[in-house]
Amino acid sequence: MPLPTAAPAGGGDRNPEFSFGAADFERVRQLIYQRAGISLHAGKQAMVYSRLSRRLRETGHRSFSDYLQWLERAVGGQAEAEWQEFVNCLTTNLTAFFREEHHFGVLAEALRKHGAGKPLRIWCNAASTGEEPYSIAMTVADTLGLQAPVKILASDIDTKVLATAGRGVYADDSRGLSPDLLKRHFLRGTGRNAGSIRVKPELAAMIEFRSFNLMSTSWSLGEAFDIVFCRNVMIYFDAATQRRVLERIHGVMKPQGLLFVGHSENFTDSRDLFQLRGKTVYQRA
Repeated sequence: MPLPTAAPAGGGDRNPEFSFGAADFERVRQLIYQRAGISLHAGKQAMVYSRLSRRLRETGHRSFSDYLQWLERAVGGQAEAEWQEFVNCLTTNLTAFFREEHHFGVLAEALRKHGAGKPLRIWCNAASTGEEPYSIAMTVADTLGLQAPVKILASDIDTKVLATAGRGVYADDSRGLSPDLLKRHFLRGTGRNAGSIRVKPELAAMIEFRSFNLMSTSWSLGEAFDIVFCRNVMIYFDAATQRRVLERIHGVMKPQGLLFVGHSENFTDSRDLFQLRGKTVYQRA
């Protein structure tokens, strides 16, 4: 995608805190694509400036050029930590409990067909701050019971949102939670914690949270998955990256396993891997 020949520093700010030109933005685009597969289009320059300028302040750099040069040359633990911060800044983490609600009805039906006594593995590979994997766990608990042999792997490339997910603490008015769900699956905070809720330990025990990059060449994820949630992830990838990730997801799923994707994602060009079985629900071919 062509870039403007001269982009205003700071994403349009007439008095930017840091120097940020078109060449800097193009370098950011290349680096985040290499690291996370994310394809940023030209209209994201202001967003990139806003999010990454925090890292410049933290690391003491006065321009994006200096920061990016330092990032690429740094070695050791400090380098890896800063690369993770770089990725964290540029990932998007929009989520909610029971978002795209129809998926959870399909999930419940699949769970009933599978039965309560047989082991089952689910992978939620864009766990964000945890609302999605906890929604999956609540659906499992309400369909098969808390003692069902179901394990949920919840992963994300962003380590900060995963830390939030692992805590399992949310506002008591979080969107998507009915009074009944709150009563059955959450503990209400009191005193200084009033207004907050925490996921009950027995529900949280279903889930393993793990940092994982879909661009990784090593997908050592254990036994094959019966169900995979990969929702609103592929929209950030170009066509070649989408295909590569779909091939790898196909490789870690059981035959006839279900893949849940986002409402704006369509993989009809990959019918050899996944076949549409419902509204944004695919089955492993």
